[in-house]
Amino acid sequence: QVQLVESGGGLVQAGGSLRLSCAASGFTFSMYSMGWFRQAPGKEREFVADINWGRSSTAYADSVKGRFTISRDNAKNTVYLQMNTLKPEDTAVYLCWYKWRNDYWGQGTQVTVSS
Repeated sequence: QVQLVESGGGLVQAGGSLRLSCAASGFTFSMYSMGWFRQAPGKEREFVADINWGRSSTAYADSVKGRFTISRDNAKNTVYLQMNTLKPEDTAVYLCWYKWRNDYWGQGTQVTVSS
């Protein structure tokens, strides 16, 4: 079955960096777009970034553009989110996502940015 397992979250000071990873299994990873979403306490889940199957196209939320970079390694079935210049408002659970008829989500990894 489909599994998306995130890692790399943690506590970081404002201005710092983190790199999230999402290891995927149970489907042909290289054929699908992948994405990252985040959800802060009391807020709606929001789109962060996505990348197409061929790595030729990426998209970002305005709030992270220029600070976050999404990438993927199809040989490792892994998608990454490099997060630089982190801000306290980036604090959230970050979830890996892909869609094939249904939405599939990982369990999430907590990112906490202290001011």
